[in-house]
Amino acid sequence: MTARGAWPALLVSSVLEAVWANALSASEGFTRPLPTVVFVVATALSTVGLAYAMRHIPTGTAYAVWTSVGTVLTVGYSVAIGAEALSWLKALFLAGIVACVVGLKRLDGGRDDGARKAGPAPSL
Repeated sequence: MTARGAWPALLVSSVLEAVWANALSASEGFTRPLPTVVFVVATALSTVGLAYAMRHIPTGTAYAVWTSVGTVLTVGYSVAIGAEALSWLKALFLAGIVACVVGLKRLDGGRDDGARKAGPAPSL
């Protein structure tokens, strides 16, 4: 994957995060087979996409964007299907999350994280 493909991969992974979050809810505690399978597959693909994106996007930025976009999409889906109400205050806070994601993307500027090129990451 190139640095240019990291952001699209991260956004697709974020969409998959919203898919797995909603599938987890629909699985009713893993008692419904189809939503459970969707949850497992979407979780795996979402995590793999995040891992690929993190090769070119700093970890903090990638994770913040992944969770934030996933959160906004999860709430949006819940509102769209009528499972959750949307107040003006909730919409304002969701817009704030989107603004923060756009800010993180602008700060990244499509560059590789220079610290990554310096050497291997410390082991845990």
